[in-house]
Amino acid sequence: MSVVIRVRVPRKLKKELVELEIDYTKEIKKFLARRVREEKAKKTAREVEEFKSRLKPIRGNLSVEFIREDRDA
Repeated sequence: MSVVIRVRVPRKLKKELVELEIDYTKEIKKFLARRVREEKAKKTAREVEEFKSRLKPIRGNLSVEFIREDRDA
């Protein structure tokens, strides 16, 4: 279901949009969808950084240990 969002713009801007045949409704929808994606990405990045800050440091070089362990097996 859709909802209506009203935006006031200067009369001159509206006139120019019409003259240039710009589908401002479509442009506004694309802009808002892009902004939502950007903000979600920022939020996810902050959450990942917060999670990483709570992790304990890894001791030594685990890849070397795993390889040696695998060779010895």
